[in-house]
Amino acid sequence: MVRAFISVDIPQVMAEKISQVQSYFSDFNFKLVDPLQVHLTLKFLGDVDDNLISGIADALDNIDYESFDARIAGLGAFPKPFYAKVIWIGAEGGFEGLHREVESCLKNLNVKRDKKEFTAHLTIARVKFMPKSKKENFLKLFNELKDVEIGTMSVNSIRLKKSTLTPDGPVYETLHEVHLEDM
Repeated sequence: MVRAFISVDIPQVMAEKISQVQSYFSDFNFKLVDPLQVHLTLKFLGDVDDNLISGIADALDNIDYESFDARIAGLGAFPKPFYAKVIWIGAEGGFEGLHREVESCLKNLNVKRDKKEFTAHLTIARVKFMPKSKKENFLKLFNELKDVEIGTMSVNSIRLKKSTLTPDGPVYETLHEVHLEDM
């Protein structure tokens, strides 16, 4: 079995800005995502049988979608800031359409469609626990950072990735890359 997902990787130059945003949360004991590992997940596949990986890669080769420019900006939280479990930076561009195209290409492989509405985002931190004594400071900081600007990027490929969970955090390996059509 392979733990897999389909993603858009961000340029490494954005990692430094993401790290700066994460540094504001250093007092909160959140589990920060390594800025060099931050990505936009188009589709989480979960544990997939090894021999299905080539079929998924072949299906993704049928993606018919143009490359696009995207804006990475704005702070968000799931399910919402007051009950934050995941802290993320938003992504604007053609991600929703690209997500639909990925779902469409995988429909004949018995890959479950996402039940939740797709929200284009980059996870930067996970919240295991937040003491009530820190919640007010968190909400104030969250509000101050809600309009954060990371930058713009060109989205010209997607990647099928393997995720290996380790005590030091996940290790990602690209199994297959699909280039989007030039605009």
